[in-house]
Amino acid sequence: MLRASLFLAAITLGAVAVHAADTDPYTRQIEQWRADRVARLTAPDGWLSLIGLEWLHEGANRIGSAADNDIVLKAGPAHLGTLTLASDGGMRIALDRAAGATVDGKNVAEATLVDDMHAGAGGPTTVRFGSASFYVIDREGRRALRVKDPGAPTRAHFAGIDYFPIDPSWRIEADWVPFKPAHKLEIGSVIGTIEAVDVPGKAVFQRDGHSFELLPYQEEPGGELFFVIADRTSGKQTYGAARFFYAALPAGGLAQPGKVVLDFNQAYNPPCAFTPFATCPLAPPENRLDLAVTAGEKKYAGGH
Repeated sequence: MLRASLFLAAITLGAVAVHAADTDPYTRQIEQWRADRVARLTAPDGWLSLIGLEWLHEGANRIGSAADNDIVLKAGPAHLGTLTLASDGGMRIALDRAAGATVDGKNVAEATLVDDMHAGAGGPTTVRFGSASFYVIDREGRRALRVKDPGAPTRAHFAGIDYFPIDPSWRIEADWVPFKPAHKLEIGSVIGTIEAVDVPGKAVFQRDGHSFELLPYQEEPGGELFFVIADRTSGKQTYGAARFFYAALPAGGLAQPGKVVLDFNQAYNPPCAFTPFATCPLAPPENRLDLAVTAGEKKYAGGH
């Protein structure tokens, strides 16, 4: 089934490439963006490969696929090992000798683990066992195992992505209005956490004779503007919690008034539309548009 699904995805990407040759440059750009998006999503370690989100408790956490573990995995050996979470947030794992697991590719008996919020450019520590693996994520001080397997049912039975027709009118040049100093915006998540992010300014645009505003933030210093939005299609034609898109920084920088391009044809579903094992942000009230954004990705047909 997995081979068949990926074969169909490859055929779809090929068809997109052939079709794009007969279309205008903007349509080709969006179709290529869609093809790249599907490739990332369906990659062996993409969001569709998630098979677990397992929260850790302070102290010893016995991990494995057998029912007598504190954390029961959907894949892997019956007894993988024990992960100890200290009161100061430090983590160490002791692997079962028979588990055949590795830590960052090394055969070790014990190792210190670094989560995704405290890892450097190399990323968090990865524990691998057979085809599956996990690393630790930190969400507002709560730690959890993010477990992946290329053979995940969500990947094997990927239903493809439905889109609104590509419409150049939804590529909108908005006014960039900087905030001095940056404003704070509270972003909730599907797991109940609330994160206060810095908003460097607002994008103001016109549609159907009305003015609208959106507040972005940067996921990392110097990065693109990241928008988490909802609109009148949310929960009906599109995923209810939010859709995302990115925009390049204004030519004159964030501190000066300028222009920013909002391309709603690149609005896409968060990982939570495809899997229950993600920790996605929710659209804040400030970014809930009283407007039907009929562009970008529609609701996922294979949603959980």
